[in-house]
Amino acid sequence: MKEIHPKVEEALDTLSLNRVARRRLLTGAGLVSATAAASALLSACTGDSGGTRPAASGGTAAAAGPGDFPSTPKWKFVMVCHVTTNPFFTPTQYGAQDACALLGTEFQWTGSKDSIVAEMVNATNTAISAKADGLAVAVVDKAAFKEPVNRALDAGIPVVSYNADGAREDKGTNRLAYIGQGLYESGYALGQRALQQVDSGEVVGFIATPGALNIQPRIDGAAQAIKDSGKSITFQSVGTNADITKGLSIIDAYAQGHAGLAGMLAVDAGSTQSIGQVVRKYNMRSKGLKVAGGFDLVPETLTAIKNGDLDYTIDQQPYLQGFLPVLYLYLYKLSGGLLFPSETNTGLLFVTKDNVGPYQTTKTRFEGSDTAQKLVERSGAIAHAS
Repeated sequence: MKEIHPKVEEALDTLSLNRVARRRLLTGAGLVSATAAASALLSACTGDSGGTRPAASGGTAAAAGPGDFPSTPKWKFVMVCHVTTNPFFTPTQYGAQDACALLGTEFQWTGSKDSIVAEMVNATNTAISAKADGLAVAVVDKAAFKEPVNRALDAGIPVVSYNADGAREDKGTNRLAYIGQGLYESGYALGQRALQQVDSGEVVGFIATPGALNIQPRIDGAAQAIKDSGKSITFQSVGTNADITKGLSIIDAYAQGHAGLAGMLAVDAGSTQSIGQVVRKYNMRSKGLKVAGGFDLVPETLTAIKNGDLDYTIDQQPYLQGFLPVLYLYLYKLSGGLLFPSETNTGLLFVTKDNVGPYQTTKTRFEGSDTAQKLVERSGAIAHAS
C-alpha cells in the first residue's frame, strides 16, 4: 500500500467506516495528498449517507452569512409609511422585522403619522442623505415622490413601493416594483360583492383621506362596479378622517341624516370599523340596510362581522407588505441587481361570518394580534372551487 498522508488518516478517524470501506477508500485513488483526500472523502461521505448539502460559494461547505448566503454588511432598509402609528401596519412592521432577523439586516420605520405627504418626502430625503441601503415607500401621491425616488436610484439605492403605488393611470415614480394589493381591483370587488345584496337605493362609500392613493383607487373601483351594474343605485362618496374618532363622528352623523340607506361601504380600516359600530348603535339592519362591508382586520371589524353588523371585510395581508420588500431589497443587493424585485399582488380575501372564526381565535404576528413567534397549526381540507 502506498504511504498515506497523515491528514487522510485524521479524516478517516472521524468517519464511522467499517474495515472493508476503510480499505476500499485507502486503496482507491492513491490518496497521497491532503487535497485529494478532502475530495475523495467528500465523495465517499456522499455515497454512504445519501448525499450532502451543495457546497456554498468558493467550494466551502458553509457560508458566513445567514443560511447558505455569504457574509454581507448589515444592510439597513428604510420603510416610509403614510400613517406610521395606524394599527393596520403592526403586522407590516412584524413582517419587516422577521425578514431582517432571517437575513441579518435591519430596518427603520418612518414617515408621517397623519398622512402628510411633505413629512413622508422629508423622511425619504433623509434616508437618501443617510445612504440607506434600500427604500420601501408607500406612494400615496403621484407627484411628490418622483424626484426623491429618482435621486435614490441615481445614488444606487434600490426603491420599491408597498401598500400604495401612485395613481392607476400614473404610478408617479420609477420604483423597481410594487408589493401590495391591486387597489382599484379590490375596490371593484368590494362593489361587486355589495351588488349581490343590493338592487336599488342609496349606497354610501366612506374614505378616510380622499385623494390618498392607497385608498382613492379603491373607492373609484367600487363606484365603477356599481355604475357598470346598471342598477338603480345612487352611490355617494364621503370623506371621513384619518383620526378614527373623528371619522366615527362623521359616519354617525351621516347615518342619522340619511334614513333608509341600502348600503354602507368603506375603503379603509378605521371607516370600516366605524360602520360596524354605527350599524349596531342604530340597529340599521331593521331599517332597511342590506349590506355593510369594507377592508382590513382590526378586532372591532372582526367582532362586527361575527355579530352580523358587517357582512364582510377584505384581507390584503399586511404582513407580506413588510416581509417581501425587505426580502426583495436584500436579494437585489446580494445579487448585484441581477435579482430584480418582482411586482407582487398580496391578494384579496373576503372575510365573512363563515370564515371569521380563525381570525378571532388565532392570535398571531401575521395579523398583528400577538407579538409571539409561534407555529400556527391547521388541519382539514383547504377550501377550493369544485
